Amino acid sequence: MKHQERPYQRIENYGIIGNLETVALVSLTGSIDFMCFPRFDSPTIFAALLDSTKGGYFSVEPEMQGYTSKQLYIPGTAILLTRYFSDSGIAELTDYMPIADVEKETDCTIVRKIKTIRGNITFKVNCVPRFDYALAKHEAVLKKRKNEIIFTPINDGDVQLRLIADIPLRLKHKNGYAEFTLRESEVASIVLQAVKKGNTEPLAGIEYYTDIYQDTIVKWRQWVGKSTYKGHYGELIQRSAITLKLLTSIKFGSVVAAPTFGIPETLAGNRNWDYRFNWIRDAAFTMYAFLKLGFYDEATAFMNWIFNLCTENQLQLLYNIDGGKAGNEQELKHLDGYKGAKPVRIGNAAAGQRQTDIYGELIDTIYIYNKSYEPITFEFWALIRKQVECVIADWKAPDHGIWEIRNEKREFLHSRLMCWVAMDRAIKIAQHRSFPYPETEWQTVRDEIYNDIFHHFWNEELGAWVQYKGAKAVDASALLMPLTHFVTPLEPRWLSTMKVIDRDLRLDVLIYRYRNHLERIDGLDGEEGTFNMCSFWYIEALAKCGELELAIESFEKMIGYANHLGLFSEELGKKGEHLGNFPQAFTHLALISAAVELNKQLSRI
Repeated sequence: MKHQERPYQRIENYGIIGNLETVALVSLTGSIDFMCFPRFDSPTIFAALLDSTKGGYFSVEPEMQGYTSKQLYIPGTAILLTRYFSDSGIAELTDYMPIADVEKETDCTIVRKIKTIRGNITFKVNCVPRFDYALAKHEAVLKKRKNEIIFTPINDGDVQLRLIADIPLRLKHKNGYAEFTLRESEVASIVLQAVKKGNTEPLAGIEYYTDIYQDTIVKWRQWVGKSTYKGHYGELIQRSAITLKLLTSIKFGSVVAAPTFGIPETLAGNRNWDYRFNWIRDAAFTMYAFLKLGFYDEATAFMNWIFNLCTENQLQLLYNIDGGKAGNEQELKHLDGYKGAKPVRIGNAAAGQRQTDIYGELIDTIYIYNKSYEPITFEFWALIRKQVECVIADWKAPDHGIWEIRNEKREFLHSRLMCWVAMDRAIKIAQHRSFPYPETEWQTVRDEIYNDIFHHFWNEELGAWVQYKGAKAVDASALLMPLTHFVTPLEPRWLSTMKVIDRDLRLDVLIYRYRNHLERIDGLDGEEGTFNMCSFWYIEALAKCGELELAIESFEKMIGYANHLGLFSEELGKKGEHLGNFPQAFTHLALISAAVELNKQLSRI
């Protein structure tokens, strides 16, 4: 049954809560409009963000005429407050998910605490689950004595939903519903949790989940307290770190690129992808950020995850969070898409692409881990050697590049650069640890790659290192050349390249990754927005080039494009609106890297 159509929220009008196994997106009006359940890469139970009539949602709505709302996080946590303001009163909604217990596979719970601050306010709660991407029907049973509703999907897995509350619950068209009034200072709580079908063990009551609130605060603040970072932009870095932590699997140590799928990069085109996978590139950069901030446990868990992958097979581009092979790309044709943006895709065809840059990002992170935290084992070194052999065999081959071009393969600058990084960092690890390696061969290959980049990717007419061999345009990924120490920031060719990027890709602090309209290199429809992570790369490059004051001003201006909670999606549109999957790990780790570089430069003054 279709539910009443509800207006789409702007993408930036959401905060996230999570339990380190999945997240839920909570709108400024207090509606959970997106959630995969019970894992990041599971099907959705709420997807109103992608179809306002069929997708499903879990809303809390105060009956207040003309109210406004605001959101904030309790500092140092992932606990989200939504406040409602009107002439008739003030109300507050607290949303959180107790951090998952890795021993319980379906320990997935949302706690929603509703409070009247001023006035007498009536609330309506609608829990409208739609299992299996809104494809599966379900049954619902109301147990009045227990004040509990059990939602059971038909022919869809072995997990049920249990809705409990300390206010009366009702059933409407197999959806949960409640309407109640709270006077000043009165509180009501409602909990949605996963329950295994056929469970015979006694289940916790509502009091257990309301009492776990303080425990959740303590766990988040204990984790934040592990950071070794001291310096400027501490709160910004902390919020981005918490966001990255929310996207990291507590069970496996892997990281999703974003917790969503199908959120469009442009409303007029087909750039709608599924980001609920562990990209080796994104995860390696995330671990770089964690290592810089002193979150060593996350880096160690990822190293164990990647070690197991490399033991079994040659490294792939992306994986499910458990290390399994990513599913085939397919379209959910029954979903209308965000504001009608189709197709809505799950799975990702990039899983079958060749992208040789992943070796560089991964080995660079292992190099930093080995140098700054814990020496890797010789057994791990043997696996790194296998990856280096892949680089030696493949570095000259065209590929799809960092942007996963779905057109023809090319010799991309970024891929070649990261092949050099892979060779360079592997040599440094070997030298630092006195590991055996074919010194002459590796150094010869490293130097050959360097010369190929320096000379054959240079376009004299343009005055820049270009996107791919033979190209006539620049690419923002070139900004990683000084960041990876391929060139000094004062290298004349780099300064010239920076000027071309500045001229051709920059709009104030907003950076395009490339100008697709010039050549249609990616073979896709629709005009792209500016890429947030590229803006932070640009800022970090500015700082390294000695333009510290400009870099600081640019950083602080760029932060102004974050949403009200300090979260970023992948891109910004023409009106500064957020586009693409949300929140995006890559943007937040690039923010952390830029902030750490600015702090390092400021500390020298």
